[in-house]
Amino acid sequence: MTFAYTQTARRWVERWDRQQETFLPEREAQFTAIVDVVEEIAGRPDPLVVDLGCGPGSIGVRLLRRVPGATVVSVDADPLLVELGRAAYGDVPGLRFVDADLRAPDWVDALGLDRPVDAVVSSTALHWLDPSVLVSVYTDLTRVLRPGGVLLNCDELVRDRGTSPVLTRLDRALLRQESVRTLPAGHGEDWYGWWEEVQAEPAFADAVAERRRRGYDGEHHSDLSAELSVHLDALHRAGFAEVGTLWQRGEVRLLCAVVDSPDDALPDDEPHAHNRAAGADR
Repeated sequence: MTFAYTQTARRWVERWDRQQETFLPEREAQFTAIVDVVEEIAGRPDPLVVDLGCGPGSIGVRLLRRVPGATVVSVDADPLLVELGRAAYGDVPGLRFVDADLRAPDWVDALGLDRPVDAVVSSTALHWLDPSVLVSVYTDLTRVLRPGGVLLNCDELVRDRGTSPVLTRLDRALLRQESVRTLPAGHGEDWYGWWEEVQAEPAFADAVAERRRRGYDGEHHSDLSAELSVHLDALHRAGFAEVGTLWQRGEVRLLCAVVDSPDDALPDDEPHAHNRAAGADR
């Protein structure tokens, strides 16, 4: 892999990050929340983390900056995104990319895991799965996560519009207002523009040809599982012991699902963080 090839990939990954921020103004905040939870739950300096629908590796790179002893197995079905990640971040210790489709029955085998996983993370990726596939994937995760391990899925997950029409509208409005504040001059490159241009990049012609052979294009992004209730139901059906929202901004929420109750859960009589802080000021 040449220096020029790596630099080309890094430029495209940087453009990927910027276009993602046009519709996810709180993207860095949600990544920070994900890494915070992984660091809290790991219980060891070298956690094993799996990143589902990783794209070019945005979460994995940020996690390894904070937890350099971690191993992050980054999984995506798009050969172009996997190639971009490998080319841009091939020198990052602990980061490994796997080309695997979550819809395939043997996708877990492709990961090459050598021990139970401490955390599985994902961001704006799992909503494109069919609900029945989502249940299957979540069930697979209960088998690879260690006791007390967590699944962290941050995505735009809408409420039931029929029962909560006002809250649904306000969720979307919060994101819209945040986007205006973050990008007062208007949005830059969008999703479709990025895909159109990256597929014309000569350096990645082989990866582009492969994604076309698989039937992918820049518009394969679907919303089959975009409702919060679909994910909650799938997580409970998969057998997770605890499921809830840890962080939220409008309809973007970080869902956390625990395989089983960890031994070091907060005792009922443990003072809440804000009470401890208040007590420290006295």
